[in-house]
Amino acid sequence: MSGHSKWSSIKHKKAATDAKRGKILTKHSKILAVAGRSDPSPETNAALRVAIANAKAENVPNENIDRILKKLSGEGKDAAVYSEQVYEGFGPDGIPFVVTALTDNQNRTLPAVRTAFAKNGGTLGSTGSVMFQFDHVGVITVETGGKSEDELFELVAEAGGEDFEWEAEESEILTKFEDLSAVRNALEKKMTVKKSEPQYRAKDPKIISDAEMLRRVEKFVESVEDVDDVDEVFGGFDVDDSLA
Repeated sequence: MSGHSKWSSIKHKKAATDAKRGKILTKHSKILAVAGRSDPSPETNAALRVAIANAKAENVPNENIDRILKKLSGEGKDAAVYSEQVYEGFGPDGIPFVVTALTDNQNRTLPAVRTAFAKNGGTLGSTGSVMFQFDHVGVITVETGGKSEDELFELVAEAGGEDFEWEAEESEILTKFEDLSAVRNALEKKMTVKKSEPQYRAKDPKIISDAEMLRRVEKFVESVEDVDDVDEVFGGFDVDDSLA
């Protein structure tokens, strides 16, 4: 376990891109709809409580969340039913990518994702074509709350986390995917948890040190993210500090 994360540059760049494109409200509307499908009450639905906390962490207004919860409570048989789809393939320069989407129409989403890959130097692959190059992990963002790196290390180890990245204001904790809920619950007893979510992270990311290559990859990522149903785009690359 350490305090270093080689994915931090991608994380911050992606957060800025999401905010700029304004897809965040739609994204969380779908996530809340999926989490609250079986039980629209956050008091009895733990997954819905987490989804609400994640939405608030990304500044989704309370009135938006309340509107979605009311809709869930009264939605009829004809309401859209969203499901998660996972796509795999290669982007520019052979970089592997995993793309997740929340969609109510797979026949619409799959061609749109395939087109975005093809038009930007990529190729959509079959199931399993790149997944072996990624780990499915849980990522938890917490308020550091004045804790030192050593103090956070002790809390993460006690909670069963795998790794962490310490920052003065907010820190990021890495877990096994199957341990995400348990680690979050343990941390909530000791500190403020802002959000938690599953992610795909490359086992051996390719380091991009060429500005032109970075431009190609960024254009590819932005184009795939622009597909309406796409939720997240996870790339098997990191950016060299010389380009930061």
